[in-house]
Amino acid sequence: MTSLQPTYIAAGQKSAEVTDWAARIGWLVGLVLFVALLYWLMREGWKWRGTLQGDLPELPTRPAPAAPGEDGTQPPGMPTGPGPARLTMSGRYHGSTTAGQWLDRIVAHGLGTRSRVELTLTDAGLDVVRPGATDFFVPAGALREARLDKGIAGKVLTEGGLLVVTWTHGDRLIDSGFRSDRAAEHNEWVDTLNAMINKSNDTEGAR
Repeated sequence: MTSLQPTYIAAGQKSAEVTDWAARIGWLVGLVLFVALLYWLMREGWKWRGTLQGDLPELPTRPAPAAPGEDGTQPPGMPTGPGPARLTMSGRYHGSTTAGQWLDRIVAHGLGTRSRVELTLTDAGLDVVRPGATDFFVPAGALREARLDKGIAGKVLTEGGLLVVTWTHGDRLIDSGFRSDRAAEHNEWVDTLNAMINKSNDTEGAR
């Protein structure tokens, strides 16, 4: 029995697995290169889409109040700024698309950048303030519709979890998606926006 022990020890040593570090490093390098290639393709696709949307005009900005006259009052006929707020909302901006096509993302002028958002609705329009991204303003005359939805620009939420505002800019009809930190606010926003749009349409039709 004693003479067989070296044979068993040698067999055990021979069966031990040897780590092939060269193969593992090769796989790791290949994976990193693959991820880098995917990222590059996504970035180039984003840039290409932005180039195709180069005809989109610069985004409108919030109207500034006119400087007061010497007597401290606003000159007659001059804009007085956006006016008092009808509604305000804190939440997230989930992107903009061509209206009715929730996967046709618009990326020009920073509209494709998801971000936090502060919305303010006034008689002048919808003020969209985005920390770390481009702010923009939708004039009241450019607003077309507000509705509840569940998805936009590749982002899918629960049914009715997204406030979608449809507006015109240049020759495009755009859907922009927002989600409030308090989703219960969405219905009030839809009702108020649509009432404001309908009133504006009625006023235009009466002229």
